[in-house]
Amino acid sequence: MRVSILLFLALALAGCSSRTALDRHLDAAYERYDAGDCERTLLALSQAERHSRTRSQVQPEISLLRGQCLERQGLYVDAAQTYLFIQSRYPASEYAYRARARLQTLEQLGHYRADEPAVARPAKP
Repeated sequence: MRVSILLFLALALAGCSSRTALDRHLDAAYERYDAGDCERTLLALSQAERHSRTRSQVQPEISLLRGQCLERQGLYVDAAQTYLFIQSRYPASEYAYRARARLQTLEQLGHYRADEPAVARPAKP
């Protein structure tokens, strides 16, 4: 009985530390994005993704921020593919709505066409 209680407590603490690490990395990603450092943002998102396996509902948020960083770096095709992934995998989430809005913005700016397959185009300076 005592062993099972200790095992339960150890597993519970491991889950909490994983959740704390996920939150910490996600917070760091937002801070770095706000500072304009997309390379470090993408690194923090990758770290958050590693800790999000038990909380898959966080994946669309991670993907949306990743898409926004890709846009900021001028990687419009990759950003559009990320937004399409969010829409197809998480269609009922608020992030699918946001991804749809980002795709519309990319289309209005001439970086994406919904009726064509994604093709790499040079970024405008």
